[in-house]
Amino acid sequence: MAYPKFYEQVRTIKVYDPLAEFLGAAEKGIIEYAYVDAVKTAGHSCPTVASAYLMTAKALAVLYPDGLPERGAVTVAFQQDKLAGVCGVIANIVSLITGATHDTGFKGIGGRFDRRNLLFFNADIEGEIRFQRLDTGAAVIVSSKLESVPAAPRMRDLLGNCVNGQANKEEAREFGELWQERVRKILLEHSDDPDKIIVKAE
Repeated sequence: MAYPKFYEQVRTIKVYDPLAEFLGAAEKGIIEYAYVDAVKTAGHSCPTVASAYLMTAKALAVLYPDGLPERGAVTVAFQQDKLAGVCGVIANIVSLITGATHDTGFKGIGGRFDRRNLLFFNADIEGEIRFQRLDTGAAVIVSSKLESVPAAPRMRDLLGNCVNGQANKEEAREFGELWQERVRKILLEHSDDPDKIIVKAE
């Protein structure tokens, strides 16, 4: 798979998955997710996918300051309905990294490793997503505000031409490059901006 090189510059997310360790799927149960994994899950790269990746990374870093986050040991609640806007896209990325699922996940083995009933929607929270550890009860709410990361002025016209089928090959290529340039800025230049990815510990 060929992809923009900046994907490799995005910080990875390491987690400990006891199920992976139990089944011998990963040495010591350690799984490392990269931004390209989120892209593969969504099938594309956009500000929404980037924000989902960053919000998850920030939340887990706060919840597990002294060690690896435990996959399958965190509940995730979304303020929005699963069918609203891009909530479903974000939820898929969050589920990939945290292991949390609604009712379609792994049922467990001998009462352990159940990944169901960890993902919720329509939550009464003051923010976009709430992550909570099952063991300690520690929780954090995260939101993303990426409107202030501007797109190239020409991108809107190029998008219209591409959608309408009027763009030539050069214009289509330019649109893709400009689109990914905004994603690059979000992931590499603004990932640590507290006004872009807002984190509130409870």
